[in-house]
Amino acid sequence: MIFLQGVNSNNKKGEITMKGDIRSVVATIVLCVGLVAGLAKPASATTWCVNPAGTNGCMTTIGAAVAAAVANDTINVAPGTYKEDVIIGKPLSLVGAGQNRTVIDATGLPNGIYVDGLDNSGLSNVVVTGFAVKNANFEGILVASASGVTISNNSVSYNDKSLEPATPACPGQPSFETGEDFDCGEGIHLLGADHSVVANNVVANNSGGILLSDDTAANHDNLVIGNIVHDNPFDCGIVMASHAPAPMSGAAHNGVVHNTIANNQSFHNGFQVPGAGAGVGLFSDGSGPGLVSGNVVINNVLRNNGIPGVAIHSHAPGDTFTNNVIAANQISGNGADTGDTATPGPTGININSGFGGSLIAGTVISQNFIGQEGYDLFINTPAQVDAHLNSFIGHNAVGVDNSSGNTADVTENWWGCFGGPGAEGCSTVMGSALFNPWLVFPFGAGGLF
Repeated sequence: MIFLQGVNSNNKKGEITMKGDIRSVVATIVLCVGLVAGLAKPASATTWCVNPAGTNGCMTTIGAAVAAAVANDTINVAPGTYKEDVIIGKPLSLVGAGQNRTVIDATGLPNGIYVDGLDNSGLSNVVVTGFAVKNANFEGILVASASGVTISNNSVSYNDKSLEPATPACPGQPSFETGEDFDCGEGIHLLGADHSVVANNVVANNSGGILLSDDTAANHDNLVIGNIVHDNPFDCGIVMASHAPAPMSGAAHNGVVHNTIANNQSFHNGFQVPGAGAGVGLFSDGSGPGLVSGNVVINNVLRNNGIPGVAIHSHAPGDTFTNNVIAANQISGNGADTGDTATPGPTGININSGFGGSLIAGTVISQNFIGQEGYDLFINTPAQVDAHLNSFIGHNAVGVDNSSGNTADVTENWWGCFGGPGAEGCSTVMGSALFNPWLVFPFGAGGLF
């Protein structure tokens, strides 16, 4: 039962029932990920083997096995360290012996693993699982313009070695990556990919964590689930970014749409330089009309990142940011945003059009638990923002700061105590906002605070 204060709860009964409990969506996502991953994995034709000694008829390099394989083959890679940049241009399964046992050391090389759909049009159904990938100049794992790729149960760390953070610049990076000068593409990069899964990986100590971008093609219908992303110092833990297509000309972007970021832990990212990284970011690059729409950020733990736990930034007047969902996340201890999307202090969620960005419309903000922030929800966009069934539990902090000039609808939220916004021990409201009725108990159950 949901208890409301300020009006007769019967007047709102239909509205509350319609909203439902977004957490039920999480169970559906978890159930479906196995099916999606299963669909991505092709039926095996021949199984190849690789080991460092080349014994038992196995090859000594992964690249040689990939070259010999045909579509739908499986390559099993034994424990050991392989100093390679593995390029995959055909449907196959690349299976290591475990992320602590089979190591791809790409020191001095562009990538550890590159799933190359740019030179192999229509590439799909590639599986990469069970590796430690480290020390690449650019991304540890790059998936470019491919479909139905599964990247699971890998450790991806200490990549992006070419990054020059003081500039920032990434010398030698391919020209088709138009927006990665400041991070060299991060640890795992889905570049113009679709219907792909990034699941149960540990991504740490790269410039940034997991990047979904649209430089080469639309990035859509991907699932990023169950990953632990931490201590990536120069960028976000997980980011969905709309970049200009190559060459950078101000042309309309391909779009980052209908992706789901679920059940991940993203913490202590983006601390090396001011404004470096959110727990999860949804951004445009400001170099042309960006498109970031219909994405879902649900049931993640986002804490102690350099800028807000979730940040949505529009930087160009032609951007389209519509119908993104931020739901059922646990958010705490993150930093303030900076630059033209600055917030007054540490912030949980920042919805911000900056000094010249487009309105950010239709955003669903629901069932999040936000605490240990100076500002739980900060709003600066010309569109009306609605937020319901959240728990703003900063206890005398600012629950909602609406700096937009519009009136935000923040009814039916829990403000940290029975008395509602401004009561002793409750979070407060700044700016124009409708907050009555409010919840007198938290919706659901949070585990952080």
